[in-house]
Amino acid sequence: MKKTNSYNSILVIVFTIMLLGANTLTAQVLNQPLAADNPNLAGNSAWTAACASDSFNEYFVEFSWNAPLVDSSNEFILELSDSNGNFGDPTELSRVSNDNIDFEVLFRFEVPNTVRGENYKFRVRSTSPVKTSPASDAYPMHFVDYNLPLLVSEDGSGSIPPGGEIQICDGNPVTLMPHNIPNADTYRYNWYRSGTLLSEKSESLTVSTAGMYYVELDYGSVCSGSANTLSNTIEITTGSGLGVAISGSDDIGLCSPDPYTLQANLNGSGLTYTWYKDGNIVSGPTLEGHTYDIDTTIDGFAGSYEVETDGPSACLERSSAVTVRNLGDFAVTRENEENIVLLPSQSKTISVSSSATTPTYQWYKDGTPITDATNNILTITETGIYFARVTENGGGCSGAPRDSETTTVVSPDSFEFVVDYAGAYTSCQNTDVTLSLSTINAVGGGARTDVTSDLQSAFSYQWVNEGSNISGETSKTITISNFESNGTYRLDGSLDSFTATSNDLPVKLVVNQPLEINANGTVLCDGGDPIVFNSSEGLDDETFEWLKDGVVIDTTTENITATEIGVYQLVIKTHDCPVISNEITIREFDESLLVLDGSEEITIIEGETETLTASGADSYEWFDTNNTLLGSQNFYSFEAEGEYLLVADFGNCSISKIITVTYRDTFSIPNVITVNGDGINDLWVLPNTYSRSEDVLVTIYDERGKEIFSQTNYENNWPQSTTAFNNQNMIFYYTVSKGGENLKQGTITVIR
Repeated sequence: MKKTNSYNSILVIVFTIMLLGANTLTAQVLNQPLAADNPNLAGNSAWTAACASDSFNEYFVEFSWNAPLVDSSNEFILELSDSNGNFGDPTELSRVSNDNIDFEVLFRFEVPNTVRGENYKFRVRSTSPVKTSPASDAYPMHFVDYNLPLLVSEDGSGSIPPGGEIQICDGNPVTLMPHNIPNADTYRYNWYRSGTLLSEKSESLTVSTAGMYYVELDYGSVCSGSANTLSNTIEITTGSGLGVAISGSDDIGLCSPDPYTLQANLNGSGLTYTWYKDGNIVSGPTLEGHTYDIDTTIDGFAGSYEVETDGPSACLERSSAVTVRNLGDFAVTRENEENIVLLPSQSKTISVSSSATTPTYQWYKDGTPITDATNNILTITETGIYFARVTENGGGCSGAPRDSETTTVVSPDSFEFVVDYAGAYTSCQNTDVTLSLSTINAVGGGARTDVTSDLQSAFSYQWVNEGSNISGETSKTITISNFESNGTYRLDGSLDSFTATSNDLPVKLVVNQPLEINANGTVLCDGGDPIVFNSSEGLDDETFEWLKDGVVIDTTTENITATEIGVYQLVIKTHDCPVISNEITIREFDESLLVLDGSEEITIIEGETETLTASGADSYEWFDTNNTLLGSQNFYSFEAEGEYLLVADFGNCSISKIITVTYRDTFSIPNVITVNGDGINDLWVLPNTYSRSEDVLVTIYDERGKEIFSQTNYENNWPQSTTAFNNQNMIFYYTVSKGGENLKQGTITVIR
């Protein structure tokens, strides 16, 4: 891009001003933008394709325009088309607002991370006047957000076969997909077969033809190679399935130690065989190993068996599974509770079940066989420890007998209950709680036996609070939802001649009583009235504590007086659980407590209003210079210039603020002054929007671009009496800026 110095730029400005005076019909011309060299990199070549990424994303476009000058408020905007070069919904890339006197503009921009295409174009718009340049030539542009080698596997499973080879059997296709790229379906791809580019552009490729397959992300004609996403290679080979199977039945029952051999239906074809049990290899791979001997002498020989074959021109193929069962292996299940209570003159039934084909049963009590107890069901009338011994008599196997789990039958001396909280409970925090029977123990012989399942429906129940029966509460659970029912609870029960009682459970629910404290102020100040606290509840018959910063300061005074800053609170302790009030924070008086949302010096346009809002105080009053009350809200809208008084009250304290309102000048920045000493138009006077402001910088240059005056808080004092003017008419240039942003710029003609 052509570079110009300050001197040349100013000459261009002067020339342009002359052109303006000569021909007011001339209009600005915005030229076609061009890709430009990156001045931050070595070399001097403009870019031809943008391959951006997180590690590099800085590009430049140069643009020129022709006289006359644009307005001082103008902005040049660089826009990007869609991937087809259309500007129906352009993307803004860059904006220049401080370069309106240079006819050559250099835009810096970053490629958006959504850009992927081969035919993007640029254009430049100006805002004042509103004009649009011709579109640029088309450029390939891609944001390379993924630049790692892709990994391809079957169905994107992540499992790459040994050697990268996948065999297709009988023409059945397989699907290849990358498995290591997030959001894979949002990209375009280049798929290759043995070096030939295929037409498929999606993330998956279904193949049925032999070849060497690989893929890369499609970042266009230029960027694809530099992105380095080329994948691993998958070799697709073809073969035929031979229909391997295990001969015979698919459900085989065996007895130990009888031998048995599994045999594949294929033999003598030069195949390799691998045998599986429950998915794990138990033999092979073995050439011509088409049989497998099952060792029935070992435990666990039963299971699911398969055979897998592989060989020249044959597909890797696995048979359907064959189930092998151990006929001597069976289960025995107890069908009743582990512990049973037998009351006097009562009988109970216990039972077992078995998976044996032809079982026989023998019941035992305390280790001794019971005469004629040879069914799976037994009726009992005595206490003891019972189990059933089961023998398999069918299926050709003579396996060892198996014993059931034992059943303990007790006749208790007494019963006891265990009750507990149902769900979460914390003393003085819950508003309700449920108590429930959790265990029934039969007590006898110094031992406790859990008989809950057997007897919980047989007992009658009664809940007791503080030693008194609770009317209507005769179930296994009780719910308490009122703090007035706090106390100690237990559960009593009865069954025939037996009675039972539970452990005690204390219940302390939070007191559902609102407690609020208030005060006649929250700010301590010298000479003010004392700050007194009051309670929403009477404290005559209560036990209470006043706290400051969590420490008890008074236990006898109903209405305390705050003498120190801090956080105050009241706690009533009459009930089982304390009642805690809200907190009130007493602060020390400080003028910073009053906050205004604007300046105390306000400039308004005559006929308009400006609203100032205050916060932090308890009340507000606004007065004019005649001490007339104008309002008592926290805001006031000013519409006339003058001085105003704000009085903000903080309880017994107050803060006063003087607000000064002036009218804003409505005249424009002058471009001609006459320094002839007549007292009229001798000084360059700015509107008060720009003058006498610490944030606004006024800078003036001579006709050669040399800075001759620069000042914040400009006091309308240029030119000074010592300023010399060598010519009758002289032209100067000015800028008005704030925080580095150019607000105004133009010329000043000085006439002597």
